[in-house]
Amino acid sequence: MARAETRFVCQACGASFLRWEGQCRSCAAWNTLVETVVRSAARGSEGKAGAGRGPRAGGAPGGNEVVRLAAIAEPAVARIPTEIRELDRVLGGGLVPGSLVLVGGEPGVGKSTLLLQAAAGVVRAPGGRHVLYVSGEESAAQVRLRAQRLGLTSGPSGDGIAVLAESEIGRIAEIARATQPALVIVDSIQTATVDDLDGPAGSVGQVRESALRLMDLAKGEGITVILVGHVTKDGTIAGPKTLEHLVDAVLDLGGERGGTLRLLRATKNRFGSTEEIGVFELDETGLVEVPDPARAFLAEHESEASGSIVAATMEGTRPILVEVQALVAAAGYGTPARRVSGIDPSRLALLLAVLSRRAGLAIGSQDVYANLAGGLSLAEPGLDLPLALALASSLRDRPIRLGTVAVGEVGLLGELRSVNGLERRLREAARLGFDRAIVPRPSRTAPPVIAGMEIVAVTTVRDAIQAALAGSNRPPDDAPRARDVPRGGSSEPADHVPEATLAEARIRRPVLG
Repeated sequence: MARAETRFVCQACGASFLRWEGQCRSCAAWNTLVETVVRSAARGSEGKAGAGRGPRAGGAPGGNEVVRLAAIAEPAVARIPTEIRELDRVLGGGLVPGSLVLVGGEPGVGKSTLLLQAAAGVVRAPGGRHVLYVSGEESAAQVRLRAQRLGLTSGPSGDGIAVLAESEIGRIAEIARATQPALVIVDSIQTATVDDLDGPAGSVGQVRESALRLMDLAKGEGITVILVGHVTKDGTIAGPKTLEHLVDAVLDLGGERGGTLRLLRATKNRFGSTEEIGVFELDETGLVEVPDPARAFLAEHESEASGSIVAATMEGTRPILVEVQALVAAAGYGTPARRVSGIDPSRLALLLAVLSRRAGLAIGSQDVYANLAGGLSLAEPGLDLPLALALASSLRDRPIRLGTVAVGEVGLLGELRSVNGLERRLREAARLGFDRAIVPRPSRTAPPVIAGMEIVAVTTVRDAIQAALAGSNRPPDDAPRARDVPRGGSSEPADHVPEATLAEARIRRPVLG
């Protein structure tokens, strides 16, 4: 078989060259030439461009005809279940035949383990399906060791999963077309190569051409293909961005390296929602579904602690309660520190400005640390109010009563705004034993009524702080608190610090010069 012709195509302007050059001679862009296979297309009547310029009702010979939207029949999509409810939930109900799915994540997070368990679920599902597991990074013996640890070497999974240690896409596609499996897993796309290209495995040209040929396999044969993708140091999937545009769904498996919880999200899904989340726990038997995800991110406290409150968040259609922790400490020399984990840093900066200007908290000159317990990362507006209350609680060293949950968005004027699914969040919190909720006051309707829960509806963040800290233990007003004393030259107001204390702090301040 003759070798396919290749060209080096500039990704910026589209100019092609016979050999690689550091700079494109057409647009002067650097390092944009990518080796690409030249695909010959049937030209047909290309030379007759002048004939028949007007529109024809019947369409071009051999081409698709124009069809009205209402006349298009609804496709019958029979999804393939993986018997992993959390995975099927994120996918939108299961795997779609003929789809191309990309799964990314940090090294060692459990991508290969999850997909091997999903392959066993596809085999066990009714229908007598079989799976082709292609490993370009490990040998067949290494794959067996993982399957043995997961208990998948015997029974239907042992007979229904075929392992192929291969990285050449042409060979993989040939075997898949001959055996016709229901699912092909390629681990990983960065190790796949095409013989027609000279670039090394993992290069832009190899990754893109490998994905294109696997897409042809999926769409042409109706075989579901799952690709495992490596990620870069900033968490994005390695390779060209075309890879994410090409596939039908992009799943991200993440979690803290030292923790046991793993979160599965969909950043792109043509067959379902991208708002759902799957929660797993990693143990010696693989990834185990968490039976109650709403409780998974709650930390157990025997007593009240300042700087902690529970937030009622929503991931898709699933309410999840997570503990928001904050620590405000006196800053040393230089710029105050701002450290966050699982929270948008820009949102924290906005809340600090609102608390300083609208709530009268002298927090701008303090070191601030914020964290979501359990390694969860969220960017939901409903986290604003819980984070603000945790910061105020830590600053004043006054704990919030146990059993309190908060949710709401904070505006620049210090006003509180309601969030979607408020009643559903509060019902889930009541089910888990919470008996008090601090929420924004609705402008048009009455606050929701939840059996066994006290609903405290407030309009501003200042009122929310007063309601959250009311009745909690606090130091006496005449006790000096260094964290509330503004640093030299600061114009921020002190928070409940008596004038005598401020005068004493000014007298004790050393005089320089």
